[in-house]
Amino acid sequence: MTRYTVLPIDPATLKELRVADDAGRPCVPYSATRDDEGSPLRCCLTPIRSGERIALVSYAPLRRWAAATGAAPGAYDEQGPVFIHADDCGGFASGDSYPFDRPGALRTVRRYDARGRIAGGRLLEIPEEPTAGFDAAFDEAFGDPDVVLVHVRALEYGCFHFEVRRPERPLP
Repeated sequence: MTRYTVLPIDPATLKELRVADDAGRPCVPYSATRDDEGSPLRCCLTPIRSGERIALVSYAPLRRWAAATGAAPGAYDEQGPVFIHADDCGGFASGDSYPFDRPGALRTVRRYDARGRIAGGRLLEIPEEPTAGFDAAFDEAFGDPDVVLVHVRALEYGCFHFEVRRPERPLP
């Protein structure tokens, strides 16, 4: 069981991205091919399956968080490509493990403060016990009282995978 709450792209944002992405480009859905299989979908945090109707859109997770919180990330605001289902898929069903937790995969765990500035980060090679590895990385991140938000990204492409926010109450 995970100790932290994983946040995919929220439904209201997905609705907007399915019209126009964060770079202002229209959403262009297509049917996933074998080449797309296994890539992460950020709407439901599952791997793409061939034949699914998907879209590759530009997404600015920190910008959207900052707009909701009043933070001003300045130059730390960035956008990048993410896959989403082209139609509503029902979203993420929280589970007993973190998404995209293949042992050996490399992730960056990037920390942000309340202003939306990068407050450090670390490389995580997902261990044989992925949940314990992610929990330890998040414990370390939120051990810094200034850290309010963590983005998990793929090391190879820097793609945003999911977000974790500081728990509202201390963990046991």
